[in-house]
Amino acid sequence: MVAARAEPARLAAASGLLAAALQFAGALKSLPGLAALPLDLTLLLALPLLPALALLLLDRAWEIRPILAVPLLAAALLLLWLTLAGSWSSSRLVLAEKLPQLVLLGPAMLLAGLLVGADAASLRRLCGTVVVIGLLVGAATAWGVVSGTVILGGALGQDPQKLRVQYQLAGLAIACAAGLAALRAMEAQGARRAGWVAILLLLALAVLVPGGRAALLGLLLGAAGAPALLLCLSGRWVAALGWLGLILGFGLGGLTVLLALPGVDLGLRTLERLLGDPATATPARLILWREALRWAAEATPWGLGTGGFTLASGSGDDRSLHPHNHALEALVEGGWPGLLLWLLAFGGGAVLAARRAWQVAPGRAARIAALTLPVALTAMVSTDLGNRMVWFGLGLLLSLAMEARPRMPQGPPCREA
Repeated sequence: MVAARAEPARLAAASGLLAAALQFAGALKSLPGLAALPLDLTLLLALPLLPALALLLLDRAWEIRPILAVPLLAAALLLLWLTLAGSWSSSRLVLAEKLPQLVLLGPAMLLAGLLVGADAASLRRLCGTVVVIGLLVGAATAWGVVSGTVILGGALGQDPQKLRVQYQLAGLAIACAAGLAALRAMEAQGARRAGWVAILLLLALAVLVPGGRAALLGLLLGAAGAPALLLCLSGRWVAALGWLGLILGFGLGGLTVLLALPGVDLGLRTLERLLGDPATATPARLILWREALRWAAEATPWGLGTGGFTLASGSGDDRSLHPHNHALEALVEGGWPGLLLWLLAFGGGAVLAARRAWQVAPGRAARIAALTLPVALTAMVSTDLGNRMVWFGLGLLLSLAMEARPRMPQGPPCREA
């Protein structure tokens, strides 16, 4: 009997751990030991995750709500439409890189989010692993900046002697970990609460190092929003408002103190980027958004084709200059059908989560909020539709319409008298 219980536990542990590692594989690549691997880390993690998810699917009894049908079907049709839209795209380099990620990694990460988010044991292991990843990435990035062994962003191979860190992904891992740490601090008592508060403070300081401004906002959003949601779902509305005020006050107060210290922004690249942009300059994102709206009107109703925006806007076949907003990207490259399907998939996922949050365990809904709020913010200001993390986040939202239960063991067949 003990062995029978141990197998599902190990299966949930493997699924949650591997899913977390694959979700933040881009951030893990910035760790010194993993950066030197001769194999692609994504492939290395995906190979054992897929059979683990298959076993999880067979091992559990699944309860699926009808509300899942519309956003899940819209997500599938969006992927199909973007694949078809590639046929009239003028891009070759961006299309060749982006389309396989959409078609292969997108559905796989969506499925992983659905299954892991619906299974309580797998979700617990996922959350624990994300906190560990956030701490490791934060510590490694900070140490690399202090020792001068890393380069934050920049072109690949710009300095072969230094390890290149994707600062947006590193910051996002830290932000998600901070939201989960804030939840644990809310739920714990005594010395455990003090420990989780210390972890939250360490993560808040670590997010100032990589330089991602969206990650800083995502950390504040997750650390404030997820515990506040937990309190609201538990009927403690006044406490939820108090927590929001506490996080807002602490965040503003902490930044004020840091800025008052002479030279403290040296090495804290996030503060440097917050303060370093000239007030008269037009932010690059606003320029990209304006161009995306202009070309969406020019290419109505079918769009420029998947990956076609950068060439049309005069940036060359360069993926890094995508629209930096998922809705605008779906509109300008996929036309009106792309935007409609995006709204039904991602907007439908948000509506589903808002409705189902009141019908599932408060802790489960709050943890999924901590994992998805920073990702949602990043999707609207930074990443493109080929980013695996967004599809995993959508799967987590949609998993609130599913429930995984252990299958009842079957006893020996009864013999008739």
